[in-house]
Amino acid sequence: MRKDITINKLLEGGKKVNKSALAKQYDCCWRTIDRRLNPEKYKKEKKVRKYTSKLDKYKELIDAKLEENNIPATGIYFLLRTKYDFDGKYGIVRKYVASKKENIINELTIRFETIKGYQSQVDWKEKLKLKDIYENEYVVSIFLIILGNSRYKYIELTFDQTQSTLFKCLVNAFKYFGGITEEILFDNMKTIVDRTRSSLNNVIINSKAEQFSKDAGFKIITCRPYRPRTKGKVETLAKIMNRFKAFNNEFKDLKELDEIVKKLNYLLNFEEKSQATNEIPNVLFQKEKEYLKPVNIDILKNYYIPEKVYKVSNESMITYKGIKYSVPIQYIGKQITVLDEDEIIHLYYNSKLIYSYNKSKKYRYNYKEQDYIDILKHSSFDYKTDNEIKKFIEHNLKSLDNIYIEKGEEND
Repeated sequence: MRKDITINKLLEGGKKVNKSALAKQYDCCWRTIDRRLNPEKYKKEKKVRKYTSKLDKYKELIDAKLEENNIPATGIYFLLRTKYDFDGKYGIVRKYVASKKENIINELTIRFETIKGYQSQVDWKEKLKLKDIYENEYVVSIFLIILGNSRYKYIELTFDQTQSTLFKCLVNAFKYFGGITEEILFDNMKTIVDRTRSSLNNVIINSKAEQFSKDAGFKIITCRPYRPRTKGKVETLAKIMNRFKAFNNEFKDLKELDEIVKKLNYLLNFEEKSQATNEIPNVLFQKEKEYLKPVNIDILKNYYIPEKVYKVSNESMITYKGIKYSVPIQYIGKQITVLDEDEIIHLYYNSKLIYSYNKSKKYRYNYKEQDYIDILKHSSFDYKTDNEIKKFIEHNLKSLDNIYIEKGEEND
């Protein structure tokens, strides 16, 4: 290439360029002059070298196999060698499978970076061993659920991971959140997945969990094996639960430990910023909660509260654990279902809630005021008015040490 011919020299004097004259002057071809004046015209496109691989014709097959399941590179290589006469080396298979899996995981990670109200994730912090100040050892578990968008959390102290406990914790979480997400992601826990009927390619949800999700109004999603990043939000929360190890020998009883769990729940939602969003979860939750779906809590209680059926006596009462509770007189002779929930019992006829009573420890007879009036009228007081019966009740109530009457709301 002629380095003595420059653009500046060619354009000296400001006259119109005569390419032929300049070619003679520099003893070169006129194209050399033209190339200096119009370099873009002579630029050649660089040819991109196409690389081929022995794996190219098998990539579609490999992609399909990886989408179906998390097959290791060794398995893919064995398949290609055995059924497809592949004569390449294992290294190129391993490299391609690794890159493909990374793409799949990235896609799933984006998929699970959810929009408001779309998904929540559930898991357990299992078998955490802690001792109280008296050296009594407890093996506890922590139920964990986190809303995918805001990272708002609910955690609860439990002593097992049974299905009824899972349902109870979910219902408590729904009450805490004020609603539910469109779907909930679970690990392949036995309380959700029917393992006897499931395979790696076909996960079967057990019937009771499936019905629970339908009654609640969410879709069950299970995490595929070897895809930890798809449930990374709740796994991050599980790691935070290691903070409880600092309370070993620092609490006096389970009631205090339960309070500590509740305090951490508050701290994580209202004071600590999420590392993923760099925001306090409650700030984002104020927006996400508008997208949560309402849920009928009463229907879901049947899944975790033991049911017991009692016949209503002629005095319009049922006897539960030695204590009597009234129901309206139209239920005399009928079968009433009792659901026992902590300190409250719920009385149902078929699926209709009749009453909820605080469990009585002091009184053997527990009446709703209107029931008591109707029962008296139904027997020997049928000639008296409601006001006369009320006065009778008020006058004699002090002498009835074993009777509690819950007054109804006064009419305006």
